[in-house]
Amino acid sequence: MKTPANEPRPLAPRSAARLSAVQALYQMDLAETDLNNVIGQFNMHHFGENAEDKSVAAADRDFFAAILRGVVRRQREIDPIVDAQLAEGWRLTRVDSTLRAILRAGVYELIERADVPARVVISEYVEVAKAFFNEDEPRVVNGVLDKIARRTREAEFKPSGGD
Repeated sequence: MKTPANEPRPLAPRSAARLSAVQALYQMDLAETDLNNVIGQFNMHHFGENAEDKSVAAADRDFFAAILRGVVRRQREIDPIVDAQLAEGWRLTRVDSTLRAILRAGVYELIERADVPARVVISEYVEVAKAFFNEDEPRVVNGVLDKIARRTREAEFKPSGGD
């Protein structure tokens, strides 16, 4: 399993769930691991008292599982949405596996988790990208998710009426 480039300090429960979900999606993508096996493995070894990485020990387990299940359930819908936002000539299947996992998880939240504001989703996944990458990838995540959010959650980006 790929680990972050730098060790983050303890994360808030949903932030830890997002970071862990990206790691799990990466693992599922490369090792073709079963969804339920990955959820069980993370619950046993990555969260709670037995956590190998204390920064994600307090992860929101339900939110983690919801992200994974949602990405798997809606992947056929998510991938074309991302493809449409990537630079011409690039397809989601050509990007780094970790970046692909970040974009899939972020788009899942944008299209299905209306309880989480779009700007929070974007900001959270940019931070996840920064945990893994030191180059342009966080900007790519920001740009792709912002474009998708403005299309899928247009109302959240309209200027509010002035005072």
